[in-house]
Amino acid sequence: MSSTEAVKIDAKLVKELREKSGAPMGDCLKALQEAKGDMEEAFVVLRKRGVASAAKKASRTTNEGAVGSYIHAGGKIGVLLELNCESDFVARTEDFQNLLKDIAMHIAAVDPRYLGKDDVTAADIEREKEIYRAQAAATGKPANIIEKMLEGKMAKFYEEVCLLEQPFIKDQGMTVAQLIAQKVAKLGENISVRRFARFKIGEPAFTVASAKAVAAAEPAA
Repeated sequence: MSSTEAVKIDAKLVKELREKSGAPMGDCLKALQEAKGDMEEAFVVLRKRGVASAAKKASRTTNEGAVGSYIHAGGKIGVLLELNCESDFVARTEDFQNLLKDIAMHIAAVDPRYLGKDDVTAADIEREKEIYRAQAAATGKPANIIEKMLEGKMAKFYEEVCLLEQPFIKDQGMTVAQLIAQKVAKLGENISVRRFARFKIGEPAFTVASAKAVAAAEPAA
C-alpha cells in the first residue's frame, strides 16, 4: 500500500474540498491523501492539476459560448463579456454561466486594460520599461540589479493590467487564469475569454479583445 493510500481521510473533508474546488470527489480524495489531510495544501494540489489539465486543452477550438453582462450597483459601471467554450451544452451549464458572471463582475471592479501578456503591444511594453529603467537608474544601483528590478516591475505591471494575470476579486489566492483553469478541469472543455467592453458613466467605452481572436476573425488578404 502506498503512503497516500494509507492516509485515512474523513468523508466530511472530501465533501468540503469538493464544494470549495468544484473538482470530482475522487480527485478531492486523492488530493487530500497526497496532502495528508491538509485542506489548504490539497486545494493547491487540485489547482496545480487544474492548470495542467487546462494546458492540455488550450489548443482546442472554442467556437461556442455566451455573452454575459454585469451592472454594478447604482448603474454607473457595466460590462459586456464574451466567454467561449467548445460546445453549446457546456455554455448552458450553471458552472459556465456562473464563471461568465464572476469574470464580468471582476472586470467591472478591477478595470483590466488588456486580456493577457500576449495582448500587450510592444510599444506599451517598451514605454513601461523606459519608465521603470529611469526610476531604477535614479537609485544608482548596478546595471545587473537594475535589470532584476525591471523584471519585478514588469511582472507587477502585468498583474495589475492583464485580466488573466490579476488576482480574482472574490479569491485573491488565485488568478483569473487559474479560476478558468479550474472550470476547464471540471467541465472537460477549453474555455477562453474572447473580448469584453467596460462602460463607465461619463467615460468612453473601453473594449479589449484577444489578439489571437482578432487575427482569426480578420479576412485573409
